Amino acid sequence: MLKPPQWGYWCECWTEDLTEQWEPALMASFDAYSAPQADRWVAVALRTISPALDVDASDEAWEWLHEGRIETRRALLRAEPCTVSVTHAKTRITWTIRPVLFLPLAHRQGAELPKCAYVFKPHGTY
Repeated sequence: MLKPPQWGYWCECWTEDLTEQWEPALMASFDAYSAPQADRWVAVALRTISPALDVDASDEAWEWLHEGRIETRRALLRAEPCTVSVTHAKTRITWTIRPVLFLPLAHRQGAELPKCAYVFKPHGTY
């Protein structure tokens, strides 16, 4: 029996080189099932990296941790997407949190696989 779809939040962390030498890069993603879990993911990341950030970026991080986090949580509870960014030197780090509906995947246990699944032979390792 399939579980029903569940509301949650899709969280991503991106880095962007402000000199435009590199394309933005996805550094991490996380599926959260509550607003507190989603904003906690960002808070833990900011607390972890803040000692390595320059003074301005560290100030941005702590400002969000002390002031902005409350507004982020309220927005998430209203099912609004949120973004948190800090800029360190020539790199912008951005966390995004978006409300999503997680769809369950079909469970294969007890299901008969198609005949072609048994014909498949994996290639050797390289």
